[in-house]
Amino acid sequence: MPLSVAIIGAGPLGRRLAWRGAVAGFRVSLEDVLPSNLEHAREAMRREFSAESLGESNGGGIRFVSSIEEAVRDADLAIDCVPDELESKLEILWLLDRMAPPRTVFATPTMNLSIADLGACTYRANKCIAIAASPTDLADLAAQPTAEIRLRATTATAAETIALVEHFWRSLGYSVRVECAAE
Repeated sequence: MPLSVAIIGAGPLGRRLAWRGAVAGFRVSLEDVLPSNLEHAREAMRREFSAESLGESNGGGIRFVSSIEEAVRDADLAIDCVPDELESKLEILWLLDRMAPPRTVFATPTMNLSIADLGACTYRANKCIAIAASPTDLADLAAQPTAEIRLRATTATAAETIALVEHFWRSLGYSVRVECAAE
């Protein structure tokens, strides 16, 4: 069964990651709390990407969902695309932590915040990892099929967490570099 990925936020970054994930064969749930953002994402993806490239033929595909709970219900990996601000990150991680199954790994794009501190605010610090880019920079990287993705782990981050997130990015065609963040 393909990896299930929840993308939280249907802006440019969320749309691109959802599309790339579907093409790579993942089952993707794209979530946005605002129905208009979700419908805009659906229409933009229809315009930008061919129907056959959305991944349905290789076991993947994209589900458009309007609640975090529905997005993460069976997720192996959840990636948030919220602003790189402490309050936004704490709120989304709090919601994910309470709604996602215990196996779900959280990956969050951030340049300014400590993944050790963010992970400590969940019941699964060992399943939290940072993508070392701001959401805006990551959206630019997601448009470049040969870019390098930097992941920031801590000593609390489980090897399985790192392996799963590396697998996701490598499946999308990126090279991956893992760094250990100071705690």
